[in-house]
Amino acid sequence: KIQLEHVNFTVSDPGKTAAWMREIFEWPVRWQGAALGNGQSVHVGGEVSYIALYCSNAAPASDSYNCLSGLNHIGVVVDDIGKVETRVQKVGFTPHSHADYTPGRRFYFNDHDGIEYEVVLY
Repeated sequence: KIQLEHVNFTVSDPGKTAAWMREIFEWPVRWQGAALGNGQSVHVGGEVSYIALYCSNAAPASDSYNCLSGLNHIGVVVDDIGKVETRVQKVGFTPHSHADYTPGRRFYFNDHDGIEYEVVLY
């Protein structure tokens, strides 16, 4: 069996990002603590997979552990897209690019760091 365990990306404030992820996706904090480069990490998600939110206290640099990363978007599958869209709006983000497509429905939003999330209902 092979499965994705986690992704790790850099954000401006792991605690702030973890808080809105809990509000929107209901993901609990699995772990938090000191990390590489005198930074901090917060892991949010379930028992099988999670997102590691990282922030360095060092000056920004060109490597991915010291700057906001250039990923395209993060896709999250939900079972009630309307409820999740309401939560997205409640925390202050703006849903956009709504589409019905085979095999489902989707919309996107950007967080306070400009990271884009795709919300999908299959």
